[in-house]
Amino acid sequence: MSHDAAEQSRTHVAQDRAALRHHLSDRARNRAMKAEDRWHQLRLNMARRRRQNVTVLSLTGYGTQHWVRVFSRIVMAPDSQFENGRRVAKVIADGVRGWRNFVSAPVPFAEVTLTVAGHTFEVTADRGGIIDTVVDLRARGGRLEPGWQSVTLTAEGADPTTAEVDIIDESARFGVVCDIDDTVVVTKLPRPLLAAWNSFVLDEHARTPTPGMAVMMERLLNRWRSEHGQDGPVFYLSTGAWNVAQTLTRFLSRNLYPRGPLLLTDWGPTEDRWFRSGQLHKEQQLERLAWDFPEMSWVLIGDDGQHDPQIYADFARRHPEKVKAVIIRELTYSEAVLAGGRAEDPVGEDMLHGAQEGEHAHGYQRVGEHRIPWIYGPDGKAISSQLRGQGLLDLRGRAAGPWPGGPAGVG
Repeated sequence: MSHDAAEQSRTHVAQDRAALRHHLSDRARNRAMKAEDRWHQLRLNMARRRRQNVTVLSLTGYGTQHWVRVFSRIVMAPDSQFENGRRVAKVIADGVRGWRNFVSAPVPFAEVTLTVAGHTFEVTADRGGIIDTVVDLRARGGRLEPGWQSVTLTAEGADPTTAEVDIIDESARFGVVCDIDDTVVVTKLPRPLLAAWNSFVLDEHARTPTPGMAVMMERLLNRWRSEHGQDGPVFYLSTGAWNVAQTLTRFLSRNLYPRGPLLLTDWGPTEDRWFRSGQLHKEQQLERLAWDFPEMSWVLIGDDGQHDPQIYADFARRHPEKVKAVIIRELTYSEAVLAGGRAEDPVGEDMLHGAQEGEHAHGYQRVGEHRIPWIYGPDGKAISSQLRGQGLLDLRGRAAGPWPGGPAGVG
């Protein structure tokens, strides 16, 4: 086949050429970034020769009445695998092996048109084909009503994709941030071989939910709703790659976890690191939520298999007024062994243990006038019992008095 014929056989891809040229000429790119960029381009060329189509994946975003943060991935894929930016039902029913989430070629610096509340915005994906952008509706006179709303993303050569966004009322004062790995799903992720197995090999239907966690979280939200008449948003924070976002969303839905956006990351290299820091990702996303919702206070849920206790303790030291409670799911002995051990308890004069000697049920973190409960348990049932004992939860779904977590001695 001649060069011209080969070019005509490719599918068209609309990219921001100026952004692409600027990135490729950036002297800050290290060897790992250059290698990844070449790999992305090779995969993109192969996908185009195979006549695959540009596909805008539907991911869940969030915002307020006046701005929206939108997530998506722009990839090349056969039309038969996706519909409206989501895998077709038959593919899901047949079982999606983890490696399938990583085979679609990303479209670096793809140009996408975003439609929100009747207003259009031109946005550009990053070097990995990921859209993570905020659009401000105030300059356009737009506004969204609180609750679940839809936005539309369109790329040249792709069918329009509808994505859900959780529009949070600006009067909301309570939310939940929940880790995923070994907190709501048993993944044993810290161990590299098991991480590879869970991410690339395991069928998504074979993932195991943590017992009782979905019920505990729903009761926690119902408690706030019954007292204040408001729905609290839920954010799922993980060091997992955006490639598995739709798989995780389906897992959470199947196992009746509360709906909420995922805050994931890109496993690729950065200008100063060959591998992205998962701990730094979590710290940055927590700070962003504190900035996005300055009046909000959070219940932070994690596990003791990675760095969650230290990350949450440090966040509470910086923003004690923004933390109502910290919940740590304790790994079982076998999970801890496979995960390479437990995270050490946070240290500091502000960490006070409230349980009796020999127990590890609950404690407090005192920062200034704030006393923040720390709840520990191996599963949702044990955690619910501890929450109820601390006045944070009523297992029957009824209000149980004012929330602790305010100034010391209050509640």
